[in-house]
Amino acid sequence: MSYKSESYQHTAACLIRQLEKRGMNGIYCATCQEAAEAVAKMIPAGSTVTWGGSETLEESGIMDRVRSMDVKLLDRKSAKTPEESRSLYGEIFCADYFLTGTNAITVDGELVNIDGNGNRVACLIFGPQHVIVAVGMNKVCANVEDAIRRIHTMACPPNAVRVKASTPCAKTGVCSDCLSPDCICCQTVITRKSRHPGRITVVLIGEDLGF
Repeated sequence: MSYKSESYQHTAACLIRQLEKRGMNGIYCATCQEAAEAVAKMIPAGSTVTWGGSETLEESGIMDRVRSMDVKLLDRKSAKTPEESRSLYGEIFCADYFLTGTNAITVDGELVNIDGNGNRVACLIFGPQHVIVAVGMNKVCANVEDAIRRIHTMACPPNAVRVKASTPCAKTGVCSDCLSPDCICCQTVITRKSRHPGRITVVLIGEDLGF
């Protein structure tokens, strides 16, 4: 085990205790492969499963593993019309499992997310019966302020490029605190506690993942 891996393991152990205090479950997986298998074991066959946009879910192989399972996938991108989209979101909000990443997590166990449309954070907060959050250990921050700073400087610019947003950060790589029509920083959500113990499970992965 490398020094970095051992450090991640120690940090994760502390984080899991903090998450438990906040009504959330936490598990640590040293590798992406372990994380993908752990998530697969959490989801019973026949479940309805949906997900929010997340590089971590894709990079870790979690989504590939879930797509191979005997579950009903609800893909928000499959809607062809506004009417279909609205109907699909009704199903998504009632899904058995919602998979997502998180932009950052504090050492005290708070999840920090910044979103554009808000569909991702909406499902994190309320709706789906179970939420599984996958996060690389590179996203652990000292506090909420550091987390927001990290998101604005390290996550939002590449994410704006990913979604082809016409924002200053997509062009310069630097946050301008913009009010652009394409702004992807419309909602800032801090999940400091779950009122429904065990609804949210945070899968801490001992690799550098996502933005």
